[in-house]
Amino acid sequence: MIGQDDIIFSDEGDMLVHEDAIQSTTMSQEELAILEASKDAARIVQDLKREVTPNRVALAGVILLLLLGAIFSSWYWVIPRDSVTVETLYVQRGGHIVMSEIHNTGSREITDVSMDVKFQSLDGEVIQIMSIEVESISSHSSVAGDDLEMQILGYTVWDSYVIAIELQWTDYEGESNRIIQTHEVGEWAWEEFKDRD
Repeated sequence: MIGQDDIIFSDEGDMLVHEDAIQSTTMSQEELAILEASKDAARIVQDLKREVTPNRVALAGVILLLLLGAIFSSWYWVIPRDSVTVETLYVQRGGHIVMSEIHNTGSREITDVSMDVKFQSLDGEVIQIMSIEVESISSHSSVAGDDLEMQILGYTVWDSYVIAIELQWTDYEGESNRIIQTHEVGEWAWEEFKDRD
């Protein structure tokens, strides 16, 4: 056993023990098994430390990102799905301006597309309307343009109004679909709306 007199400290304050002061002790089989298991675990950690390098970790991260990208792109481009969105922008500039855009973000074509956008008072009086009819919109494409823009002059910007949107189309399987949505505008000079099926 190490006695209190056998402990020596270095100039830096580290504890030092002379090998003559250490007496051998006998270990039980259980303690030897634990010691051997801890040595094996230490060897495994050392082997892993040699095998796992920063380059390999970075490569694994890049492969994981590529795998996630492949999964997302197959969902977006390959897997058959229908998804239609209408974006509408309302701006107060020298009157009222309303612009809309139809997005077919699905992976299949839609047909027989028609849309009406009405600018109306809170009482339901239709002030102005814009309409468009399109034979088809291919997948991952949009329709916008002059037919989906209107400028309303002569009505105060201090009142509130309603933008009423109605979009109809036929999906890939021949089923009729519709988006009907209303938005109250006028409180803010710039508002944007996204309506999905």
